[in-house]
Amino acid sequence: MMKKKKNADVVETEAAEAVTEETKTSKDKKPETETAEDIEKKAEEEAAEIEAYDAEGNPILKKKKKRKSKKKKTQKPEEVNIVKELLSLIIYIGIVVLICYFILNFVGCRSKVDGSSMNPTLEDKDNLWVDKLSYTFGDPKRFDVVIFNYDENTTYVKRIIGLPGETVQIDDEGNIYINGEILKEGYGKEVILNPGSAAEPITLGDDEYFVMGDNRNNSADSRDPRVGNVHRSTIVGKAWLRIWPLSRFGILKHR
Repeated sequence: MMKKKKNADVVETEAAEAVTEETKTSKDKKPETETAEDIEKKAEEEAAEIEAYDAEGNPILKKKKKRKSKKKKTQKPEEVNIVKELLSLIIYIGIVVLICYFILNFVGCRSKVDGSSMNPTLEDKDNLWVDKLSYTFGDPKRFDVVIFNYDENTTYVKRIIGLPGETVQIDDEGNIYINGEILKEGYGKEVILNPGSAAEPITLGDDEYFVMGDNRNNSADSRDPRVGNVHRSTIVGKAWLRIWPLSRFGILKHR
C-alpha cells in the first residue's frame, strides 16, 4: 500500500512539473499570428522612436510631444454683460424712435409762428403744439385755429371762418356773412378794410374751408386768391397749446 501511494505522489509531481514547463514554454513562444511583416513594422516604429545613442551605445528615445488640447473660447462674464447692455440699449432706442414717429405722424407736432397775421391771439416766434389726433376722428369746426400746408415747404396758421357747403361774403363795412347772415365773432383785431375776393359771395366745396387771420388787415388768407379756400387734405391739425414762451404758456382759445 505504501508503495502504491508513493507511486501516485510521483505521478502527481511529474504532472505538475509538466504543466509548469508547458506554461513556461507557452510564455516564451511568440504568437503564431505575428508575421515577418509585423515584426519588421514594429522594428521600424522602435527605430523611429530612437533619437540618438549615448556614449555606452544605449538608445535615447525621442520625447513625445504633448498634444495641446483645443479649448473652446468662452466669453467672460464682463463681455456677456456688455453685449446684453448694448442689445438692451439698441432695443430701447428703437422703441423710442417708433414712439416719436407715431406721435409726430399721428398724434401731434410742434409748429412755430412766423409773422403777425394772427395777432393778438398768436405772436411772432410763438411755439405751438399741434393736435393731429382730433381731426383723425372728427372734422374741423368754426373758429378752430388750424395749421395747413400752403405748399411743400410752407405752413400757415389761420382761424376757420366758413365751413364746407357754406357761402361766405364780406361787405364794405367789414361785416362777415355766412349764408346771408352776419357772423357774430370777436376775434378780429380791427374792422376789415379789404374784403378781397370775398367781396363777392364765395360758396365752399364739400371739403373746403374759408380761413382768416385774426389780424384781419395784415393777413394773407382765403380772401387772397393766392391762398384761396383751404382743402381738408391740406390741414395738418389744430393749434392746441402754446408751449413757448413760457410767460404765455397755455391752451389756445377756439370758441
